[in-house]
Amino acid sequence: MFNSQSSSKGRVIFPLALSVCLLAGAQAIVSAQSTSGLTIFSGIDREKVLPYFLEWGLKAGQYGERYKLSIPAKKMVQGAAKFFITYPDYFDGKFNEDAIKVRVNKEEIELEEVIWDRESRIIEIVPKEQITASHRVEIVLDRVKNPTYAGTFYFNCQVIAANDLPIRLDLGTWIITIES
Repeated sequence: MFNSQSSSKGRVIFPLALSVCLLAGAQAIVSAQSTSGLTIFSGIDREKVLPYFLEWGLKAGQYGERYKLSIPAKKMVQGAAKFFITYPDYFDGKFNEDAIKVRVNKEEIELEEVIWDRESRIIEIVPKEQITASHRVEIVLDRVKNPTYAGTFYFNCQVIAANDLPIRLDLGTWIITIES
C-alpha cells in the first residue's frame, strides 16, 4: 500500500522543512534588540546603565522604531514629577511627541505634556500625576526615525523628584546601539 521509498523521503523532508520554518521564525525574533549583556568600555558605571529594548530592530535611517526605555523600581527612590531624556548631538533621528507614552508597573499613565526641544536635544515628559517612589517605569518612544548612521548613542535620564525640592536627579543612561 505505501511505497517504502516515498515514506523514507517524507521522514527526511518533514524535519528539514520544520527546521527551515523554525530558523526563519528565530530570525524575526532576533531582529529586535535590547540592552547588550556586557558593556565593557562605555565610560558609564555599571550601576548607572539602564535597560532598553528596540521593538522592531530597525536599521539606521529607518522610520517606525519603538524604543522602550526602562527605569527599574530601585532607581525610582524619590519618585518623579517630570522626566528629562537627553541625547547626543550626533543622534539625528526624529521623535514623535504624540507617540510618547509612560507606563508605571505596566499600566499606561496620562501625560500632561511632552516637549521635544530639538535645539537642546531634550525630551521633557510631564505626567498628569506625580509618580511615587519604588515603581517600575517604562518610557515608550514610538514611531521614531532612527539616526542616519549606525552607532552607539547615550540617552541620559533625569527626573524632578516627586517632592517639594525641584532638583534634577540623574537616574542613569541607556546605551542604545543602532545597527546599519
